[in-house]
This record gives sequence, C-alpha cells and structure tokens, in this order.
Amino acid sequence: MGASGWDYVVAYQDDVAAALRELRARAFAEGDYYWPGEPSARPATPEQLWEDEAVQYSGTHSILDVDRVVAADEAGESGTVGVLDPDEFLAGSGIPYLTRAVFEQAQEGDGLLPERWSGYAVVLYSETGRPVEIAFWGLSGD
Repeated sequence: MGASGWDYVVAYQDDVAAALRELRARAFAEGDYYWPGEPSARPATPEQLWEDEAVQYSGTHSILDVDRVVAADEAGESGTVGVLDPDEFLAGSGIPYLTRAVFEQAQEGDGLLPERWSGYAVVLYSETGRPVEIAFWGLSGD
C-alpha cells in the first residue's frame, strides 16, 4: 500500500499533547483511519484496533499512528509528533504570523515532510497574532 500523508487542524489549546489525545480520540470515533477488515466489523476500542495483525503491520495511515509529543529537535522517532516553532516555520519569509492560509500554501508546495511513522504540529495564528488553531501532519503506514 505504501505510506500515506495525513493532516488535521484543530482548535487551539495551550496543551499540544492534550490536543493530540483529543484528536486521536475523534479520529477513532469517526472511523477516520485505514481499517483492513469489513466496515461493519470496525473495532469498538483503540485497543481492539491495535490487536489486528494487519493494523500492527501497516498502521492506520492516520493520526492514530503517533502518540507522543516531543520537541522539534526530537521529531522523527516512530510514533512522535514534533512541535515546531511558528517563527522557525516562517524564517526568512517576511510574514509576521503563521496563519492557516500560509500553512496550507506551504503544504501545497514541498512543505515540511516528517520521517515515516512520525509527524509535526505547529500553532496557527489569526492575522492579528492570536493563536487560533493547531495543525498536525505526518506520514505513516506501510
């Protein structure tokens, strides 16, 4: 099947790890992940999902494949989400705030690609500099 890129944007909160936990719970509840079995036989819990041998091997091709928030310089380890500094993301661009529009435009180009089985997160701001969202993106699956 190969790896899949995925991305999500959620409302801002101070705790990126809590936002990741909530996003993972939402993705599971909504069935927003690869499931190799019959649609009617989706697992009732995340634990049941990971008991499936195909999922253990190929992952879910979603945010469910990462579960730990780390500093940007620790990103790339399997299962991690590295939190990027928005200023570093914008370095040299002359743009004062990393807005959702700027982020989406960057992602349409080459973007910042994580190592397989990991991801990144970055805070997105309003035009006036107020934090409004957190973007998560990554690459996972076999």
